[in-house]
Amino acid sequence: MKKILTAFSSVLIIVLCLVGCSKPASTTIWTTTALQTPPPATTTEANEIETDFQLNGRSLSAYTIVYSSTDPDYTLRAAKYLRDEIEACTGLTLDVKSDQTTTFAHEIVVGETNRRISRDLDAETAGLAFSMMANDDHVALEGDCFLIAAAAYYFVESYVKAEPFSSDVPREETVCTPIVREAKNFVLLIGDGMGFNQTRLFDVYSAAELKRYSDGERAFYGYLFPYQGSSRTSSLSGVTDSAAGATALATGHKTINGYVGKDANKSDVTSLTEMANALGMATAVLSTEVLTGATPAAFSAHTKSRDNIDEILADQQEMRTQYGTHILGEYGEIYSKLHIVDRAERDLWSVLSDLSEDEDGFFMMYEEAYIDKHSHSNEPEYTFLAMLRFNQIIGCIMEYAFYHPETFVLITADHETGGLTKASDGGYYYTTGGHTGADVPIFAYGVGAEVFDGVTVENIQIPKTIAAMWGINLKGYNDTEFPSLVPVRSSRAFANSVTP
Repeated sequence: MKKILTAFSSVLIIVLCLVGCSKPASTTIWTTTALQTPPPATTTEANEIETDFQLNGRSLSAYTIVYSSTDPDYTLRAAKYLRDEIEACTGLTLDVKSDQTTTFAHEIVVGETNRRISRDLDAETAGLAFSMMANDDHVALEGDCFLIAAAAYYFVESYVKAEPFSSDVPREETVCTPIVREAKNFVLLIGDGMGFNQTRLFDVYSAAELKRYSDGERAFYGYLFPYQGSSRTSSLSGVTDSAAGATALATGHKTINGYVGKDANKSDVTSLTEMANALGMATAVLSTEVLTGATPAAFSAHTKSRDNIDEILADQQEMRTQYGTHILGEYGEIYSKLHIVDRAERDLWSVLSDLSEDEDGFFMMYEEAYIDKHSHSNEPEYTFLAMLRFNQIIGCIMEYAFYHPETFVLITADHETGGLTKASDGGYYYTTGGHTGADVPIFAYGVGAEVFDGVTVENIQIPKTIAAMWGINLKGYNDTEFPSLVPVRSSRAFANSVTP
């Protein structure tokens, strides 16, 4: 998010914070307390009072930001975010420390720490909810994993950017939900081969095993999303392959297996990536597979056979050259926790940082390909590892979305692979080595995402709906029976110049 420029004097800092910082658009759950009008003072004394920002009756400069050492990936980033936003609005730079250090007199505690206030804050939260509270000396923000980002953003919008700054965090626990705003950033996350039962593989692993492999996620993150539905995946060939399935998700067209970015007549059909490029949005296509694989190819190329590698590479290079589209990945199979969380996350954050600079917003497609590959081989443990890697990417995307509430996120699959079935003993087993026609899940978050809740749609309705949110009437396969789920939005510039 855009930050207020650092002030050059104490008085200018106050002016910037009063004028440039505002409360969130959503309803605030608690009220703020205005700073008492000071008694008459000399100019020097008045300036000193103005720069003495107060939080819960204490000088803000007396606070230290303390993050949880048990979940540093998310809480350290949240702590640094708080530090940077406070500095931007007030000019004060607070120290950031781990909870392994000594307890400071006044703290803003981020995450579940060893501090007493963390033990006292025991709010019952569910889904995408987080909590806050304060005592005489500490303020605590708490949220599982990436939800701490939502708590940090809410705190900044409600308190750091309050008018005036001085505010009281409530002494009783308060449960809140993330701030959301009309979307300009769109992220489509595809689990290749991911059916409903692949998302439930988390149920058969113990907490110790989950911790050994990852950050200890207890379930697939999609189930935290507020809106959940399902999608049918058949192609014009019957049970779809990845090429036809991804083409449907990219273009709104059902097609023949093996075709990439082409309809049944072998005509090129416009992908969401190309539409976004035409609208001036930044774009990215990321995959754990080789970049000429069927799914990334459907979002960046056109060819009548998924095996036409040279044609796919040529189209991708043209997209990079003309629009600066990020096309990268090839992270391979998963062998260790380091391999899960290292390069894929590092690349993702780098790409998101670059995409964020485009004021028109962005479109990103990210595919986890190895759910499909290990399901073809009937390897449930390795399928689970691929789900874990996908889960952690989802966590990063959601962390980004909480800091940038104008972000829309949708998770789905191109098809199910392996016919994964639950056994009577609670485990899971495969029934085939191929694709199936089973419905796949949809998990959606953001303004407008509610249209996917509790419904089963055709896969082609997903890109039609996203395009409509961009102001584009995407003409795809059988629009009468399978239209966009929302009317075409007219507010986005240049929409009329795009002809899918």
